[in-house]
Formats: sequence, structure tokens, C-alpha cells
Amino acid sequence: MVYFFTTHDPQYTIYMGRDKFENEQLLQYGWDEDVWFHVDKHSSAHVYLRLPSGKTIDEIPSNIIEDCAQLVKYNSIEGNKLHGVVVVYTPWSNLKKTVDMDVGQVGFKNRKIVKSITVEKRKNDVINRLERSKKELFPNLAKEKEDHERELILKRKQAFKEQLKAEKLQRQEQELRKQELSYSRIMVEDNMTSNKDLESSTFEEYEESFL
Repeated sequence: MVYFFTTHDPQYTIYMGRDKFENEQLLQYGWDEDVWFHVDKHSSAHVYLRLPSGKTIDEIPSNIIEDCAQLVKYNSIEGNKLHGVVVVYTPWSNLKKTVDMDVGQVGFKNRKIVKSITVEKRKNDVINRLERSKKELFPNLAKEKEDHERELILKRKQAFKEQLKAEKLQRQEQELRKQELSYSRIMVEDNMTSNKDLESSTFEEYEESFL
């Protein structure tokens, strides 16, 4: 079972596992569009934010980040009681799981791309709003990930085809411009030759008129 929450912007989806065993599944079947949130140095729920396609972690609105951070703090036994709790967040692709780690435990591939936010205190209005929107669902995480990756492959193929089509059209337009320029030069040269012939003929006729 996975908990889903509605945030300010329906483009963004917040979800989290019920326990550490479900956290393992979420870790395994996460998407590249997912951002992971957790209370730093304390146990807490693993909260995920699914970004709209094309968005990056640096483009997440501050109120969306606050929703995730408040939810993580609220779902931490120790963190929920503390003030000034640090919440860390990073792209799902930056999470690392090794065989020696306990269930639900994760590390980072690159600490430099881990961001943080300090939550001074729990905001009950935020928590109440998110809790009212909570839904308990039973998604097939493996199938959803497979379908999503297949869709991404199709989109990349389509984008590649469109790129090839655009490049072909560009080459055709360049060739057409070359032909037009070449034709223009020929016309100018023909006109120059005709004018010279006309001037020579006119001058000869003018001379003959005096003979």
C-alpha cells in the first residue's frame, strides 16, 4: 500500500510508503522524475515528490517543498518533536542501496547534489490539509515503471524522427537557396552580356549612318 497526497499544484504528486518494507519497493521502482525527502540524522518516512515531465529539482516551487518537508517531519517519531529539523532531498537516481544496508536504509551516490531545508516547527494547517487529501492505493509499481519507461522510449524515438525530418527539411531549403543564388548569378551575367552586345550593335549602326 502506498499513500498519495494532493498538493497545491496537481502537476506534482506526493507519495510515501507505509513502512520500511514498502520503502524498499519505492526505492526499487522509483522514476527519474522522483525526488526523495527524509529527515536528516533521524528515522522518518521516505516521501517522494514526482515532478512534471521536463522539470528539475531546482524548479520545484517553495510551497511544494514545504509540503514534502512538513510531511517528512510529521512522519518522524523523533523529528516530529524537535524544532529546527533538517530535511534532505535529492533526485531518486542519486539514491544508493548496498547489500550491507538494513531494510529501508539508503545512501547517496553523490552528496554534492543533496539539498536541504530546515523546518523550524510543525505547521498543523499544512499537515491537516495533506492528511485530508491522503489516499491509500495499491499500485503495481513494477508495471507502472515498465510502462513509463516504454513511453519514454517511444517519445525519444518520435523526437529523433522529428529531428531527422527537420534536418532533412533544412538541407532541402539550403540546397534550394543555393540553386536560387546560382540562377540569379546566371541571369545577371546574361543581362550584362546582352547589354554589351546591344551597345556594340548600336555604336556600329551609329557609325554607318555617317558613311
